[in-house]
Amino acid sequence: MARRFILALGLLAAGCATAPAPAPAPLVTAAPFDVVIRGGTIYDGSGGAPFVGDVALNGDRIAFVGPRAPAPGRQTLDATGLAVSPGFINMLSWAPVSLIEDGRGLGDIHQGVTLDVFGEGESMGPLTPEMKALELKRQGDIKYDISWTTLGGYFDHMERRGISTNIASFVGATSVRIHELGESDVDPTPAQLERMRGLVRAAMQEGALGVGSSLIYAPANFAETDELVALAEEAGKCGGMYISHMRDEGPKLLEAIDELVTISRRSGAPAEIYHFKQSGRAHWDKIDAAIARVDAARAAGLRITADMYTYPASSTGFDAAFPLWVQDGGLEAWVERLSDKSTRARALAEMRGPKATENTKLVVEEPDKVLLVGFKTDALKPLTGRTLGEVARERGKPAEEVAADLIVADGTRIQVVYFGMSEDNVRRQIGLPWMSFGSDAASMAPEGVFLKSSTHPRAYGTFARLLGKYVRDEKATTLPDAIRRLTSFPAANLGLRERGSLRTGYYADVVLFDPATIKDHATFAKPHQLATGVRDVFVNGVQVMRGGAHTGAKPGRVVRGPGWTGWPGGGACK
Repeated sequence: MARRFILALGLLAAGCATAPAPAPAPLVTAAPFDVVIRGGTIYDGSGGAPFVGDVALNGDRIAFVGPRAPAPGRQTLDATGLAVSPGFINMLSWAPVSLIEDGRGLGDIHQGVTLDVFGEGESMGPLTPEMKALELKRQGDIKYDISWTTLGGYFDHMERRGISTNIASFVGATSVRIHELGESDVDPTPAQLERMRGLVRAAMQEGALGVGSSLIYAPANFAETDELVALAEEAGKCGGMYISHMRDEGPKLLEAIDELVTISRRSGAPAEIYHFKQSGRAHWDKIDAAIARVDAARAAGLRITADMYTYPASSTGFDAAFPLWVQDGGLEAWVERLSDKSTRARALAEMRGPKATENTKLVVEEPDKVLLVGFKTDALKPLTGRTLGEVARERGKPAEEVAADLIVADGTRIQVVYFGMSEDNVRRQIGLPWMSFGSDAASMAPEGVFLKSSTHPRAYGTFARLLGKYVRDEKATTLPDAIRRLTSFPAANLGLRERGSLRTGYYADVVLFDPATIKDHATFAKPHQLATGVRDVFVNGVQVMRGGAHTGAKPGRVVRGPGWTGWPGGGACK
């Protein structure tokens, strides 16, 4: 979604409790600890067998992990019967704006998320004055000033403002492209491409994790492979990675994976597939070939990984269903073209034709599988929660015509949910060893401005659903491995320093949850519902959730990538 908007749980009670504990690491101090988490079942993030023991914190760091803390704590938490793990990493978060509105990040904190990672195609910098003006004009329910120009400037702004989760970001390939080329379908000149490389390098030195693309959308789709290789190459030189919402997830899914692998091979940067899926019933059987493509690339020595959300429906805008040429030049040009009768007719005719994408087919052929969840205009908000099919029948028009009408009336892409994925495939993907997890959503609260629009339940339930439905109930993977792929695995992929594991000296991002009760409650009909089962959350050693309720604390920090010039020695950029 582009910004234009965690098997055998019986082990916990039995065998796991008797698994041998690792030898404790040396203590940071023999004095009383700030916090001792006593008697929990410790999942350290490695994927190994858990053990019953203690975790102690001093300041923002983990001071002890082992069978019994050798000193008391100024604060002691009884974790008997609870899982104690590293904080979870949301590999695909759309919270850069929602955290401006509400820095508590309730939707994520209530699921144990302690790091939100941004940057699917678009990032909060770099920005030109024109980009700032357009962003201000296009803002939806949440209004905010844009006082920064660079990604680093946004980072500084958010730390000053106060946030409960840590944040990190890729630099958006789309943002870099718009910065130099605008939103039209043009190729960069050598000089422009060199400036685009420079923008990526500058963002990496500010702490970006790599470069992210979203190639299903305009203007991102206008970038050719060579352009993406150049940007990924700059990220790779700084120890970063390439991550992508690929060019296609249905008819040309396999070709899209091939392109991502090619970009990784040619640039030298590792690569990750955003929200790995097979969209459209006709393409569900491509899962075997898609997995084989990734496995083959990994076997050849490339570090190719993926992430996913835990639902069989996606959410994005109508831009994912309309032809790219009609969107050439940006949102306003798209609205203007759809306001022209002949241009609209051409676009709708193409949508009804044989080259229609999976989302287009849902709009044209199965509009009852398209749920309307986000409008900007107050007059259209009553349509929230209805299907495109319902509205089309009510208006007596073809669904694609109604979609065009709504885009023009609202002046936006309109946020929708597309029911085009396979539940069986989702369950299978959860067990893949190279799969991590991301909500692909903002971190919201069931109150205030967030209730002006609906959303996809993944905003409130992705991680709780993984641990409850898929791990505990359906045993799609084991609890130790699910936690590994929520913590140490993505932390290593991202090149994070001292995050993602319960290890002495690491940052104290710690979650206490009940594997027997953790549960998502958000539904497509009523998505604004917080998950339950997470009792306590610490971020950088500060308790942000106590007894299932947010404390109001905002100790979150920017987590910088390997190219950041603030690291001792000046960062990894070559």
